[in-house]
Amino acid sequence: MKRREFIGVVAGAAAWPLAARAQQAAMPTIGFLHAGSPEPNVNLVAAFRKGLAKTGHVEGQNVAIEFRWAAEHDDRLPELAADLVRRRVVVIAAPGTTQAALAAKAATAAIPIVFSTGGDPVALGLVASFNHPGGNVTGIVNTSAGLAAKRLGLLRQLAPQATHFAVLVTRDGPLTSTTLKDLQAPQLELHVDVLYASNPGEIDTAIAKLAKNGRAALMVGPDAFLTNQRKQIVALTAQYALPAVYSVREFAEVGGLMSYGPNFVNTYEQVGVYTGSILKGTKPAELPVEQSTQFELVINVKTAKALGLPVSDQLVALADELVE
Repeated sequence: MKRREFIGVVAGAAAWPLAARAQQAAMPTIGFLHAGSPEPNVNLVAAFRKGLAKTGHVEGQNVAIEFRWAAEHDDRLPELAADLVRRRVVVIAAPGTTQAALAAKAATAAIPIVFSTGGDPVALGLVASFNHPGGNVTGIVNTSAGLAAKRLGLLRQLAPQATHFAVLVTRDGPLTSTTLKDLQAPQLELHVDVLYASNPGEIDTAIAKLAKNGRAALMVGPDAFLTNQRKQIVALTAQYALPAVYSVREFAEVGGLMSYGPNFVNTYEQVGVYTGSILKGTKPAELPVEQSTQFELVINVKTAKALGLPVSDQLVALADELVE
């Protein structure tokens, strides 16, 4: 090999790592902000990645993801959101809870944000309207709170002997007012007591108080704090033999009687699709807020048997999943 050719080969070899690093640095980075922890959300993150892939974005190939988990400590969300802004991510995905979306919006008015929430994003101040979000924020709405009357109807169907009903909510929860309003629908023809709890001790007290009423049944409202306390709540309903219905499947998975609510796997996939669309150049203001239309009924058959509640053929046919 001639000296000139040899120098060219060496120079090219030396330049290749620099080029590779430059290409890697140019890879866009998504910020993923979540109020929970990684382990319980593996399937939901997989759904988010599936949505990204539908737009041609694959983690590690042409996009990177910076994950920030608050581990059920909502007070950490503002700093985690600020950290993503400092790292100059190109878009922030904030699925899961309203608190994560609000923290992201408070942290930046420039970086695009894709949220999912069970509340009204207009009333929450996330967007200007559903069709024309405006600003840097758009996302997916899970109409969880609007399903309260439906949940109560399913509970009455599974536990027809119940004559005293109560709903457990947090006093300042973002979905509390919507849930209570839904339960005032005249077609229900049913009085529902309201139990408030904002810490584990208040949960103990509220459920113990309800259990003193004969033939009582409980509905747990859609609230991130209550979902985080699901093991405590399910243990208490088992202790007092209370039939209960919940807003998310995580309760049924740890022994809760039944849950009815949005299909969050589908929601996270939709958030992934919107995030990918923004990576391809679409502005958040051009993406109308979508309302999730997929819901799932999960019944824990083992818990129903323990409570002496037969699951009718009609409910079996309606159920998306039976937990044995």
